[in-house]
Amino acid sequence: MGLAALWLLAGLLAVRQAAAVLRLPPDERLTDLETWIGDEGVLHVGGSLYDGDSFTGTPFSGLVLKPLTRAAEQSLGVAWTFGTLLLVVVLGLVVARALPGPVSRRTSLIAAPLAISLLVLSLPVRNTFTLGQTSIIPVLLVVLTVLPRTSGRQTGVLIGVAAALQPALLLFAVVLWCIGRRRAAALAGATFAVCSALAWAVMPRDSWTYWVHHIGGAGLGAPADSLANQSLHGLLLRIGLEGPVELALLAVLAVAVAVLGLRRAVHYAQDGQPLLAAAITGSVALAVSPTSWQHQQLWILLAVVGRVGRRASDRLVWPVLVVLAMSLNRTALLPDIEILGHIGYNAPLLAALAAACVVPFLSRTSPHWDAPEPTPVAEPARGRFAWVPLLRFIKRPLSRPNLMLELMLIRVGYFAYSWIRGHAPDERSLAEGHGHQVLSLEGWLHIDIEHWFNAIVADTSWLKHFMNWYYSTFHFLIPLSLLAWLYLRRPATYRWARTPLAFATLLALIGFWLYPLAPPRLMGLGYVDTAHGPQDLNNPDFGALTKLSNQYAAMPSLHVGWSLWCGVVIAIVAPYVWAKVLGILYPLLTTAVIVGTANHYVLDALGGAAIVSAGFGLQYLLLGVGRRPHEEAPPLSAAVGAAVARARGLVPGLVRQRDGQHDDAAPAGEGHSAADGPQKGDQPRVEQHDQRV
Repeated sequence: MGLAALWLLAGLLAVRQAAAVLRLPPDERLTDLETWIGDEGVLHVGGSLYDGDSFTGTPFSGLVLKPLTRAAEQSLGVAWTFGTLLLVVVLGLVVARALPGPVSRRTSLIAAPLAISLLVLSLPVRNTFTLGQTSIIPVLLVVLTVLPRTSGRQTGVLIGVAAALQPALLLFAVVLWCIGRRRAAALAGATFAVCSALAWAVMPRDSWTYWVHHIGGAGLGAPADSLANQSLHGLLLRIGLEGPVELALLAVLAVAVAVLGLRRAVHYAQDGQPLLAAAITGSVALAVSPTSWQHQQLWILLAVVGRVGRRASDRLVWPVLVVLAMSLNRTALLPDIEILGHIGYNAPLLAALAAACVVPFLSRTSPHWDAPEPTPVAEPARGRFAWVPLLRFIKRPLSRPNLMLELMLIRVGYFAYSWIRGHAPDERSLAEGHGHQVLSLEGWLHIDIEHWFNAIVADTSWLKHFMNWYYSTFHFLIPLSLLAWLYLRRPATYRWARTPLAFATLLALIGFWLYPLAPPRLMGLGYVDTAHGPQDLNNPDFGALTKLSNQYAAMPSLHVGWSLWCGVVIAIVAPYVWAKVLGILYPLLTTAVIVGTANHYVLDALGGAAIVSAGFGLQYLLLGVGRRPHEEAPPLSAAVGAAVARARGLVPGLVRQRDGQHDDAAPAGEGHSAADGPQKGDQPRVEQHDQRV
């Protein structure tokens, strides 16, 4: 069933990508194919391929790909689109077949649909589909060489043809030579030379322009300092270097990356990981090439096959990082902060350099290759209410989650939240109609206090300024600070607390989409927008405010929902009564602020409370955990201190607690906080200390 669902997902993603191209008008689809089929394209121009300065491929690619592009001209891109889709499917199947063994039956079954899905979602493939590029062909030619039954002669020919299409791929011949396959390496070089010579004989002027005048295509196409060029050359130009200084530094960096990266590729090829070796070599080629455009960056995505980390909890960090870098744009990856913006703009290059030179991929001889250190878990808990059906297939992790993975998921989750909220229906008449429904219901319930309370706040200067500051500051500050504290001091509680928060936010997004609601300040009924001033409701954009977010996403109130979540968690984990009281007061004060500033109705606050309650309820259904779990992990500072002391030999004999001798068997919610003091039988487990350092 799960396998069928994966194949269905892969098929839907592939069809959707093809449909996205074919839905475009003929003059807007496959825009880069204008290089081939346009009035001034390769098929029609009688002079040089490079007269228009838009064609950037080798003369050999211009020679052999003309017949393919003529099909695109005759069918308005339909044949080209489905041909590209077929190449992607074949590439996914080959990648799944080339995974380093031994591979479990489950992995072998899900590898193909998963690989096809990731390829279709990646920016290089989407770019190839949309623009009509041919860069999948050389990648597929090289990846075919890692299949077990590919002979040395076939390997040499395939790599030689790929290098004739993309010269930087001649680095694969160097790897072949270094691993002892010198005949295949020599054949690759000879094939490259023959293909280039053939193109030179047929197109001497074009070959002179490409190989001599532009020195291997450097300077063709878009400016080399554009963000689209994800190579070391492009990076150095973007930071302001130019001339002899830039070229000298580029030479040093390129040689260093090539030597280090190719040595690593040789090592992993000899280790029985040819697909990883190919990904590393391709990443080196991207970094050292004069230009590396987005459609050429598939090599980075292939690096997800490398295994990193000796702990099971760390295994997903590298694959998730690569998939995010190759699937999302800069704004989705990192906040819009100047110093982080440079990282986001150069994320593909940084990922390529990491794969080529930095990431410590495991060797197949490592004891952690097939048996990573497991994450300690508790068995599904017995529910407190027998009448509630529980899904008992999820085991509750007890260790501190990987910080990098958590930060990536939080960032992407917030981007998805912002995108969905911004794209929820925002029709003014519908939202105002719902606003009148809410006011009518509140009037019937006698809780319509918004207008009265908003007038008091607007007329009281200090109260107005305090509430405006509170509304814009605490919404993100308190939840993020609480999550950080839980991660550092209460890792098991962090896992328990973040799950209902995620569920609540997801339910809120559904509410924004299904029930767009105009807040009181946009109803035109005399409410005072204390933070933004009067709004021109006759203007569809009524000010710059609507450019930031959907102003009709008021039901439910996430200000109240998140603050209630904070209040519940603080009241549970805080060791002092005064802190528990503050936690309880926080959602009450937030409710007063959202109503006083005319940003929400009272019913919005009740909606926020409802989604948080539903979030805790969903967690109970999944894990059977209704209360804060027992803390098995020590605070991060204690774990680090113990590790440092042990490394210095100051702790000669830590007692190892055998599996099954901790308190996992205790009923859910019967744990204690660190403030309660040590309990009988609570001995630290060395394995858990190792996992959290």
